[in-house]
Amino acid sequence: MTQPIRTPFETPPREGEALEIAPGVLWMRLPLPMALDHVNVYALADDDGWTLIDTGFYSKRGVRLWQTLLDGPLARRPVRRVLVTHHHPDHIGMAGWFQTEHNAELLTSRTAWLLARMLWLDEQEVPNAETLRHWRRAGMDADVLRDRQSSRPFNFADCVYPMPLGYTCISDGQSIRLGGREWDVHFGGGHAPDHITLWSRSDDLVIAGDQIIASISSNIGVYATEPDADPLGDWLHSCERFKALAQERHFVLAGHKLPFTGMPARLDQLIENHHSALDRLHGALIHPLSAGEVLEVLFKRTLSAGEYGLGLVEAIAHLNHLYTTGRATRSDDADGVRRFVAVQ
Repeated sequence: MTQPIRTPFETPPREGEALEIAPGVLWMRLPLPMALDHVNVYALADDDGWTLIDTGFYSKRGVRLWQTLLDGPLARRPVRRVLVTHHHPDHIGMAGWFQTEHNAELLTSRTAWLLARMLWLDEQEVPNAETLRHWRRAGMDADVLRDRQSSRPFNFADCVYPMPLGYTCISDGQSIRLGGREWDVHFGGGHAPDHITLWSRSDDLVIAGDQIIASISSNIGVYATEPDADPLGDWLHSCERFKALAQERHFVLAGHKLPFTGMPARLDQLIENHHSALDRLHGALIHPLSAGEVLEVLFKRTLSAGEYGLGLVEAIAHLNHLYTTGRATRSDDADGVRRFVAVQ
């Protein structure tokens, strides 16, 4: 029987402070201006300085917070390397700053680096035609669409420091030495492609980023860049793959919430939660429904305005998975709205 999820450190570090949660491993927390109001970052002590795991958003406040950390718990030792688990801005936002201002080496997957650099260069004042078509096809609420189509969308450049050329590519299956430990690299998927996780060979540490979090499920969304993608299939495959590696003793350092043990139980929960959602959604598709029309079925509540966008792209992901696995058909109506019907 799997053991329950436990969080040995119930109180996160305060802003500007750090907790040593394993020998030579510091846990720090940076604020985010959104409902999920923080990101966890870690520092691994090396003989020549620090290796950072993820970086938070870039902003003037972010620079001040990092300077406080560098002058305080990091004891003004140099940051030699920054390893970014995936391309999302709360993880890669300050990486370019460390490269430029501290001459740090950036380590990440090729996919993460290419996506982040592409998105940083793709600054838009209003949503482009492909994004608007994607939202309409999903059945976005008319009032939300009306507001968004004339508003400046979120841009990577708003919270990601300019990314200079040059990085070190991390590959799935390789081993890497950081912080006095040898780590095996295992990629995950679904939340972000080629998401890096690190599994220590010498002790029980697993650096999981957003791939395995104790008390929330990472957002799994479909965007205009790849509208027919099946990221939920990638997510479920990754969870099954990690189940073969997971041990009760593993201490998981996640990108959000609290570090925890009980990884096998958590992976079972993540898999079951999505299968339950898929079954619930399949049962509702007795007549054609769009992503915008299944939000309450999928989430079992009305989403707030701040949750709507992430909820919509996750609804598309679940519907795409039902279609990809042959459990639903789909068709576009005369207005370009895509609706799905269950295959019984």
